[in-house]
Amino acid sequence: MLYMAALSAVRHNPPRRAHYQALLARGKAKKLALVACMRKLLITLNAILRKATPWNPNHLDLHSR
Repeated sequence: MLYMAALSAVRHNPPRRAHYQALLARGKAKKLALVACMRKLLITLNAILRKATPWNPNHLDLHSR
């Protein structure tokens, strides 16, 4: 399920897409870049649960590279 969530995020979430494209531009393999996005998605979800804040799709992702 995490794979499909990351795949959808890479296609439709601008900060996640930018992160994925940046990894590809640095020469990373597509599968490795997607796994990195899966990890980033997990970290984001964990922070949302830890802080008990609702999802904000307009929130800028300041930690994406």
